[in-house]
Amino acid sequence: MRLKDQVAIITGAAKGIGFATAKRFAQEGAKVMIADINPDEVKAAVDLIPGSEGFVMNVTDRTSIEAAVDQIMQRHGRIDILINNAGITQDARLVKMTEAQFDTVINVNLKGVFNCTQLVVPHMLEAGKGAVVNASSVVGIYGNFGQTNYSATKFGVIGFTKTWARELGAKGIRVNAVCPGFIATEMVKAMPENILKDIERRSWLGRLGTPEEMANVYLFLASDEASYVNGVALEASGGISL
Repeated sequence: MRLKDQVAIITGAAKGIGFATAKRFAQEGAKVMIADINPDEVKAAVDLIPGSEGFVMNVTDRTSIEAAVDQIMQRHGRIDILINNAGITQDARLVKMTEAQFDTVINVNLKGVFNCTQLVVPHMLEAGKGAVVNASSVVGIYGNFGQTNYSATKFGVIGFTKTWARELGAKGIRVNAVCPGFIATEMVKAMPENILKDIERRSWLGRLGTPEEMANVYLFLASDEASYVNGVALEASGGISL
């Protein structure tokens, strides 16, 4: 098993790509820490993944992150992997986007990644090893109509990734990012049918991706199989950008 006995925190893990990643990591022997904001969804996810542990965490609230990290360190004495997966959308064209919409997405998708990483990495530094994988997006490479706020966060996450890879690589901590395309999660499925059909037509594979496919990408980057991969923003989009 590729992650045997490794302790992995996955944010936004109660559903979607995060849940698929938590399930995949557990199958590979990891001790999975499911972190999400909704208590009921956290409990439901833990019930579905044997051996996992749940933490109600708001990535914009450093106190809740600190509490979860402290509990994990007390129980397990280590944190080997951090998957910064939590994210939201609040779409609108530039001229119609409210300041509240902009700030909310920035706080969750960008500052939330900063908060979690800054509070977890000291434990990895003490151990002299670790892997951080950040959720970016193809939107963080190419931009997208109506997603000023979301695109900015996902571009920013790539900046985090490349900066932290420089700062932490020599200390045994690898930092990489995944840039998913359009994946069949609840968030994407809520898009209008005509938009989804257009996305499928633009993909050279002719379909949306699945959360399980993204989980496999996270697994690779978190595992020792990617031991010489650092500072990468790996696009997993079915070739939609070609």
